[in-house]
Amino acid sequence: MTRGTVRAWYLVHKWTSLVCTAFLLMLCVTGLPLIFHDEIDRLSGADVAAGMAGLPSSGEGPGLLPLDTMLAKALAARPGEVPLFMAFDNERPQMTITTGPRPDAPGSEMTMQTYNRATGELAEVASDDGVMHFLLQLHTDMFLGLPGMLFLGAMGVVFVASIVSGVVLYAPFMRKLDFGTLRTSRSRRIKWLDYHNLLGIVALAWMAVVGLTGVVNALADPITQLWQRDELAEMTRAYAGREALPPSRYGSLDAAMAAARRARPGNNPQFIAFPGGSYSSKHHYAVFLQGDTPLTEHLLTPALIDAESGRLTDVRPMPWYFQALSLSRPLHFGDYGALPLKILWALLDGFTIVILGSGLYLWLGKRRAPLPQRVREVESGGVLVPAE
Repeated sequence: MTRGTVRAWYLVHKWTSLVCTAFLLMLCVTGLPLIFHDEIDRLSGADVAAGMAGLPSSGEGPGLLPLDTMLAKALAARPGEVPLFMAFDNERPQMTITTGPRPDAPGSEMTMQTYNRATGELAEVASDDGVMHFLLQLHTDMFLGLPGMLFLGAMGVVFVASIVSGVVLYAPFMRKLDFGTLRTSRSRRIKWLDYHNLLGIVALAWMAVVGLTGVVNALADPITQLWQRDELAEMTRAYAGREALPPSRYGSLDAAMAAARRARPGNNPQFIAFPGGSYSSKHHYAVFLQGDTPLTEHLLTPALIDAESGRLTDVRPMPWYFQALSLSRPLHFGDYGALPLKILWALLDGFTIVILGSGLYLWLGKRRAPLPQRVREVESGGVLVPAE
């Protein structure tokens, strides 16, 4: 590369890194415990399903209570409220029923009740005051809602630009040095520069994947709204203009589930969205079905059933952009594998914290050398080091 090209990439790497470093450090620190959220919940006793054994609540047949019975229990515990969601578990009889004062109630007004579908017993009424919930909100949107999500998504884009520019500079910088060289006998700055470069290349693919999936996750609300405006509107076009179906006229959930299973045999429900919510229309039960493999269980297929008549209206896979969102969520936190993959994710997260911290240290320490000298350092293949 010419000197002007090196200079341009150097400035891109410098400023993109500085812009996102503080926020990336926050995301890495809060993301570390979130990688092990299941294990932490079990250790802290917050995982009420840990003591449950039996048939999975997403199944059917003897040993599981009817969905209508479970819904009646949840509504009896919350008089005056209406059902919003019903979520299932593929391993245990745990199921979660969410209610609210009205069909379009915001998250702050929702109540989640966890039941054992095998016994009908209430296991827990969930609250949002735990440490893990606090960390998740900070990691997701910094308690700012959609603006916070979009801002962190923008930081993810800047982070990816920093990664790309760092890779571009790595090739000429290491031209005269062996891969993995750590010049520990030189100055402290040179030692941390080598650590910064080595860990950056080692964690390159992981940082790119986590950065890009983080950007996709930050667009969850716009992606959902796009699906509602296009796909969901198309699936419910015949009901356009009708008055919303009142909860008193909701039909059997078990009949709706049977219709959904007939439409997608071999699939299990992940959750049901009730009429009036963001994942359904004003007239339908939306049964979201998932596959039975580690990959396809994240790819949802909504089946819309007329909530009054129990008739299947439409069933179709989610569009590609929603599937990208569904796949990026577990990949972001290493949820595709068991504990070994989570440990690898945590190790690479730690590497990224060191990379970000060392980059900040190098920036603070290199003010004594002007930009032309830093450019010559890259051009020389890391041999010509400016005087400190």
